Amino acid sequence: MALSHVVVRREGPVAYVALDRPEVHNAFNSALIGELHHVFDELAADDAARVVVLSGNGKSFCGGADVHWMRGSLDLGHDENVNDARRMSRMFRAIDRLPKPVIGRVHGAALGGGSGLAAVCDVVIAEERAMFGFTEVKLGIIPAVISPFVIAKIGLGHARALALTGERFGARRALAIGLVHEVLAENELDGAVARAVSELLSAGPSAIAAAKRLLAAVAETPYDDTLDLTARAIAAQRTSAEGQEGLRAFLDKRKAGWMHG
Repeated sequence: MALSHVVVRREGPVAYVALDRPEVHNAFNSALIGELHHVFDELAADDAARVVVLSGNGKSFCGGADVHWMRGSLDLGHDENVNDARRMSRMFRAIDRLPKPVIGRVHGAALGGGSGLAAVCDVVIAEERAMFGFTEVKLGIIPAVISPFVIAKIGLGHARALALTGERFGARRALAIGLVHEVLAENELDGAVARAVSELLSAGPSAIAAAKRLLAAVAETPYDDTLDLTARAIAAQRTSAEGQEGLRAFLDKRKAGWMHG
């Protein structure tokens, strides 16, 4: 697929994915949704990619839905709106379940679906002036597609307060509710992203993938059912080639093999 609204840059095992519609604050339309889904599907199958950094070009991370795209939805019937929403949901799911860690580098506006993007990133580093909000109700609609990911990230209590009011909130509140993990001045963002990338590259890639799968499964499963699930998961990782190498490297006081790449 030729990309018009997403820029992908590779530096070794790190993929830098940037939304590239700066003239509209990287707002979503059908083309951007399709391109993002395609890029993350490709990264899921790329064994050489170990960390993904998601950002937005221009003044904002992602300003939500494009006004022209929303205007077009007024002419769509119920079934067409359902199909549009399903495509967007699958895009968020592709990012959320990527078997590699995703770092969100957030600046400027991260509204509506932009806050949804923050919710599906594993680590979110935000500029101190970034602005968030589940603002859909202000337009007479609802944050339906992003709701499973938002609730999983910040909990039902915060989701209810913010989705019902539609209020905008700053990076410090986003940090307090768990949508964001670190808040910094703009000139410190890239350094913080680089440190997070370094930490993630020091971990076993299959261990990270297994941990993401396990955390998602445990979050959706009652405790009694997780007993066997978690036991089997750790046993499988301990007996894997990577698990054996990691434990032996620790005991031998040397770097594990994946840290030399």
